[in-house]
Amino acid sequence: MEELQRSAVVLDGYTLNPGDLSWKNLEDVAITKVFERTPKEETSRRMQGATAVFTNKTEITRQCMEENPQLQYIGVLATGYDVVDIKAAKERGIVVTNIPSYGTESVAQHAIALLLELTNRVGHHDCAVKRGKWSNNPDWTFWDFPLTELAGKTMGIIGFGRIGQQTGNIARALQMKVIVNDPYKNPSMMEQGYEYVELEELYASSDVIVLHCNLTPENHGLINEASIEKMAKKPFIINNSRGGLIEEKALVKALKNGQLRGAGLDVLEIEPPVEKNPLFSMNKCIITPHLSWAPMESRKRLLDQAILNYQAFLKDDIINAVYEIK
Repeated sequence: MEELQRSAVVLDGYTLNPGDLSWKNLEDVAITKVFERTPKEETSRRMQGATAVFTNKTEITRQCMEENPQLQYIGVLATGYDVVDIKAAKERGIVVTNIPSYGTESVAQHAIALLLELTNRVGHHDCAVKRGKWSNNPDWTFWDFPLTELAGKTMGIIGFGRIGQQTGNIARALQMKVIVNDPYKNPSMMEQGYEYVELEELYASSDVIVLHCNLTPENHGLINEASIEKMAKKPFIINNSRGGLIEEKALVKALKNGQLRGAGLDVLEIEPPVEKNPLFSMNKCIITPHLSWAPMESRKRLLDQAILNYQAFLKDDIINAVYEIK
């Protein structure tokens, strides 16, 4: 390809690579400019002259594409690609790729980490010890939060793709029973004994409910007052998929009135959240800042695959496209 066709811009490289990874392999195949962050009003201008643009969470709109007719390729540095106007890209023949499975292990691990924090309160008791509460205790042990054993409990997983399957495998290692809900019933998972159930049954039977589904218009606000009413066992809710899957007002209400035992969240409806989010003051709710994907190992896989996607595009051998290119 000509030199113009090998010019690339990374719009928001900091979260993927805050300095512990290298852009060298991208720089070897294209004249590359990396911005740590890009304000919305600067997006189109920073894309000027580039035929390839990489984005994680910076929105690429129809207007951005119209103002940059040289654009040929958009590499999404994530699995979800809702930050790109896909319809506009398709109309203009712009290739859009994503990274489908870089974070399977790390996201499943974090889902279980959230659950274990809710059941064992390791962080809470560590802080209590360091504040002197154990030293000043008359007994050789203490705990000041209810503790829960997971063996024998039922985990319901909504969304049973790669990440859901990995979470299920870990849960089984903890001697939990696992039931799942997914539109596609994977025969190999059924052969391994995973039971597919309808949502109604999952709500009624689960001690723990884990969300590993994509966010779609159909399941936006999936966890709401009506669905919580069906959760007979007052479960823990774990969500490190997308914040929009849960109606936060309903979650706050359910935690306050005891309909839910607790919630572990790595995602929220608004990110970054407003400072006075009522969930922040609830001791039954544990929140981490959308970092399930962020271990160095998974970020390296992401970056490596993003560059492989682009290298394939340069050779007219497109991989991981989010729609068919004609």
